[in-house]
Amino acid sequence: MTATVAPENATNKNVTWSSSDANVATVANGVVTPVSAGTATITVTTQDGGYTASSTLTVSPASAPVTVPGAPMNVTATAGNGQATVTFMAPDDNGGSTITRYVVTATPGGQTATGTSSPIVVTGLTNGTTYTFTVKAFNLAGGGAVSAASPAVTPVTPSSGGGGTPVVATPGNTQESDVEVLVNGKVENAGKATTTTVNNQTVTTVTVDPDKLNEKLAAEGNNAVVTIPVNTGSDVVIGELNGQMVKNMEQKQAVVEIKTQQATYSLPAGQIDIDSISNQLGQTANLEDIKIQIQIAAPSAEAAKAAEDAASVGGFTPVAAPVEFTVKGTYNGQTVEVSRFNSYVERTIAIPDGGDPNQITTGIVIDPDGTVRHVPTKITTVDGKHFAVINSLTNSLYSVVWHPIEFSDVQNHWAKDAVNDMGSRMIVDGTGDGLYSPNRNITRAELAAIIVRALGLKVESGSSTFTDVNSSAWYAGAVQTAYDYKLINGFGDGLFRPQEEITREQAMAIIDKAMTVTGLQAKLPQHDADASLSSFVDAAKVSSWAKEAVDDSLQAGIVTGRTGSELDPQADMTRAEIAAMIQRLLQKSDLI
Repeated sequence: MTATVAPENATNKNVTWSSSDANVATVANGVVTPVSAGTATITVTTQDGGYTASSTLTVSPASAPVTVPGAPMNVTATAGNGQATVTFMAPDDNGGSTITRYVVTATPGGQTATGTSSPIVVTGLTNGTTYTFTVKAFNLAGGGAVSAASPAVTPVTPSSGGGGTPVVATPGNTQESDVEVLVNGKVENAGKATTTTVNNQTVTTVTVDPDKLNEKLAAEGNNAVVTIPVNTGSDVVIGELNGQMVKNMEQKQAVVEIKTQQATYSLPAGQIDIDSISNQLGQTANLEDIKIQIQIAAPSAEAAKAAEDAASVGGFTPVAAPVEFTVKGTYNGQTVEVSRFNSYVERTIAIPDGGDPNQITTGIVIDPDGTVRHVPTKITTVDGKHFAVINSLTNSLYSVVWHPIEFSDVQNHWAKDAVNDMGSRMIVDGTGDGLYSPNRNITRAELAAIIVRALGLKVESGSSTFTDVNSSAWYAGAVQTAYDYKLINGFGDGLFRPQEEITREQAMAIIDKAMTVTGLQAKLPQHDADASLSSFVDAAKVSSWAKEAVDDSLQAGIVTGRTGSELDPQADMTRAEIAAMIQRLLQKSDLI
């Protein structure tokens, strides 16, 4: 089968092949291998845009007697750069069958590779993703029989560094136990925990009973909190629900909470967006057949090294071990990862015993490329134990750090505390030589960068919406990200005017949009902007388009007048004023 991606100049022409029933037929790179009688749907999905096409294939029953080969044994795998080399032993007894080929399948992703003997190399894997592999033996000459799958090999994680250590399945190390699930604090024996060892990490997966959960949700009504506590001390903890359970929780505005000794992940079911996952996995998928996995994990050795290197480069001190948070949906060998949310999602990281809460600056995200960004963080204490409460719009690897900064030219400035706080949180930068230049006016580009960092947004690369923002400019990514999140507008002529100094009312308009992202906007009482602004003698100087934003900023306590009676809306905004405004925005939004 052939897949053609149009147009010819498409930037990503990669596609993924999948079969709805690998017992009927498998597919790899468009090559369909019949297995046994039946009907299977062969689907091709683009990796850039989610477009799919499918074709139904019917395999006729064989007329010759079927001779089933034994399952391959002793599977091992070695990680490489975007691939894995899988070795295995042919069955001791083939039952008189003639093995014509072997098929290796990777999970997740469903990538396959075929060969007539060991070893077989599976390509098209994603570096940094952990895969397991199974091998089947095919007897197409003897009636299309296929063996049972081999025991799964312990997973490997390909990396761009190549190489890797061979790993072998270790049968018999799986443990199962019942788990109590709490719904609004009420205990229900509704979970089953399975603990195994993968790549020298212990992995505990808790599967929730759908019938028991639905019964509890019906009794509790809307806004229930479903807590899955796991105290095994495992390196990786996964809470597993099916898609229909998530849909039911979404309709009841429920929150699912995974709680371990190191971290807690509180995820509103609506943020999982099960309908979007289902659409990406294919319209034929029933919700109850989709597995949703919510994971809290210690980082891989590679990710831990990236975190260590980032600390060295950034000049900060980690005060808690990094923790990785992941949400993904799987169905029929396909995986969709949920990496971005529509509103802030809360997670907590426990501070090690003996940690000083006064020597914790902020939480950070460590992206795979080693870059670091602030995420809104506050420290809380429960029963004498300290926790970093982090709110973020994305999933990734998180850490908590100590990064104190004091700018020498704000020691006697009214904005000293705000400036040093925002600098320590990596939200504002200095101007060199330990200076902040608090009284210098700020540009539109600078404010765009600051607001993106303050909200913990991941800066995206790509072409610019504005004709006067060059893609090579230091602020290009921040300006585009701010635009994508509806934090900024241009001037209606395709221009952003990045180097212009920003006025107070323009800055308040951006703050007002940021209040929508943080959820603060929805908490403001209804009010008449004209009436509220009338107490200022220069209220008439506020532009009509800015009135609501200026009033919202005042009502929220984020902005005050230049004096008790003047707003000075057309004056330029200083770097000190911006630092104070951003600090108040995060404080009033209960994010720091």
